[in-house]
Amino acid sequence: MEAKSQACAQLIRQHFPVIDADLFQYIQDVIQMSGDDFEHDEDVFEAVGGFLHECDMAKSEQDIKSLCEGIFGLLHGEDGNQSNGKSGQRVLDAPVQMKDIGGSETNGQEEPTGSIWIQKIEDNLSVDKKKLEKAEQMLLKKMDRKDKVEKPAANRYKSHEATASQVISKKDAKAEASNLQTKDIRIENFDISFGDHVLLRGAHLVLSFGRRYGMVGRNGMGKSTLLRMISSGQLVIPSHISILHVEQEVTGDDTIALQSVLESLEKRESLLREEKEINQTINDGGDPALSSRLTEIYAELEAMESDKAPSKASVILAGLGFTSEMQARPTKTFSGGWRMRLALARALFCKPDLLLLDEPTNMLDMQAIIWLERYLQTWSTTLLVVSHDRNFLDEVPTDMLHLHSQRIDNYRGNYTEFNNTMTERLKSQQREYEAQMDYRKHVQEFIDKFRFNAKRASLVQSRIKQLERLPELKPIEKETDVVLKFPDVEKLSPPILMLSTVTFAYDKNRTIFSNVDLSATMESRICIVGENGAGKTTLLKILMDQLSPTSGDRTSHRNLKFGYFSQHHVDQLDMSICSVELMQKEFPGFKVEEYRRMLGSFGVTGEMALQQISSLSGGQKSRVAFAILCAHKPNFLILDEPTNHLDIQTIEALGNGLLKYKGGVILVSHDERLIRMVCQELWVCSKGRVYSLDGGFDEYRAIIEKELVLA
Repeated sequence: MEAKSQACAQLIRQHFPVIDADLFQYIQDVIQMSGDDFEHDEDVFEAVGGFLHECDMAKSEQDIKSLCEGIFGLLHGEDGNQSNGKSGQRVLDAPVQMKDIGGSETNGQEEPTGSIWIQKIEDNLSVDKKKLEKAEQMLLKKMDRKDKVEKPAANRYKSHEATASQVISKKDAKAEASNLQTKDIRIENFDISFGDHVLLRGAHLVLSFGRRYGMVGRNGMGKSTLLRMISSGQLVIPSHISILHVEQEVTGDDTIALQSVLESLEKRESLLREEKEINQTINDGGDPALSSRLTEIYAELEAMESDKAPSKASVILAGLGFTSEMQARPTKTFSGGWRMRLALARALFCKPDLLLLDEPTNMLDMQAIIWLERYLQTWSTTLLVVSHDRNFLDEVPTDMLHLHSQRIDNYRGNYTEFNNTMTERLKSQQREYEAQMDYRKHVQEFIDKFRFNAKRASLVQSRIKQLERLPELKPIEKETDVVLKFPDVEKLSPPILMLSTVTFAYDKNRTIFSNVDLSATMESRICIVGENGAGKTTLLKILMDQLSPTSGDRTSHRNLKFGYFSQHHVDQLDMSICSVELMQKEFPGFKVEEYRRMLGSFGVTGEMALQQISSLSGGQKSRVAFAILCAHKPNFLILDEPTNHLDIQTIEALGNGLLKYKGGVILVSHDERLIRMVCQELWVCSKGRVYSLDGGFDEYRAIIEKELVLA
């Protein structure tokens, strides 16, 4: 049997040169174990045909059946279609007269003993129980092996890889070939898709050198994907233009922070290394002629003001919140957020021809944001920044790019100017569309009225041609309004939440804040601001009783139920399933319609609710996290940087939702627009103190700007 099994394996290999090893082993085991039990090629097809078909879906069922016939033939040789060499067929010794047989039946005569019409039934039929048990065991083993075959896990979700295609014009190709050193960027007639979903179709992007562009659009429209397509080279731009995309944090190692920034200027580092090597060679008695090359290096270093580089790098790091002590620390000692700041500092220091920034304010506190706004206002090369911070977009960009409806529209001016221009443009287009519709209706009524009037036939034909010549205007596509609906809660009687003379310290030498006296009610709309590392998140954890104060008291209502949102919760979502399945996992026992209703309260609707979470944009993931948070029905919300990755419209909807919410709200945020919308009370966490600021956000911003001037 072993030899026959090997022959069958060879035959299968001939038909399927490329076959999964586990699947091939399983088929081989089935043939070896059950080969003697196959009575027909159909049995072979039933046992392994399905698996063979999986190996190559291009083969037809008939092809697989033919292969199974070949396998059966190898197992049973030439007599494979017979059973143990015996057959139910018999060779007749002489012709049989059918009428004689019929007559004999009529006359009641017995039929000859050897008649082909008589089937002999043996009386001594018996079942061999041992053989039966053995056959059953083999069948169970066969089924067990079949279940254990590891089939490739089918991906229930569509591909979520981004792809780009672009038509290169002859003009651009000639410019590249002629080595024209223009630094303007023109990307024409390009498409970008994310899996099967088309983000941009036939789009055009023009970036003039020295301009600062802000890009806006709804979550999931493809803003971050567009930046990645440019930086990765999938969208072709002139090869002499240097690009830097701040996307990944700096790798943590023993390099100190200041040196990490200096190393981003590769030309300077290369010249310094060469200078060191030449000096070493000359000191060791090497070729004195190298001194001429040394002179050239000094000239190049002087031209790029190399001696001023450390101070410039230090100023950038200080602006982004790095103290002198932090600048001297190895990069591996910093958290992910601080390493992202290092990546931003490196980009600002080396000044590429095109700088791509994706939500740069997400990782920054208010002080660093204001510093970055002022620094970028004097940026001399081309800048393309995706941001949802309205104040940042009013301060930095000279032009706005609006990504919507699979295209990109260009506007001059900052965000406020763009918003006003776009609103007026949409109103004008709507008026033009309505006027044309009225005119078409009027002309069509004339045509319908006099269509069969011979005297006015020429007029009717003239009006028909007028309609044909009119440009076809499409109705204005308005973006749907975003609504975030927080759950209704029951009122609780005060006191709700209170801190009395609270002090917190991680150790004796590191006190975060001391003597904190604060209180919150169900009507509270409190915003906590302060520099990074001042203890804002620590204060939130004390309020939620996740940390105990070193001294002082925390009191809260016994029915208080917190809902805590942070970026950590977004990052911890199960990325392998869709939003509806995630809700089923978190809250089992409800109907799908109920899960969709929960998600719909936060704008996760339609196909988006069935997309794999890993394929959603950052803002869409945040909405899913909000839906899970509010499905627990908290009566007091604690929100730590809730606006990260949310688009401008969703931030506005978040503000409106929090104003309508009947429970208490405490949020940590640096988004000026949201703070001004929601905040009724401002707490400042800074320099070991937590205190209320009566003048609100305007007073706080004035304090920061004064500190920046004095720094």
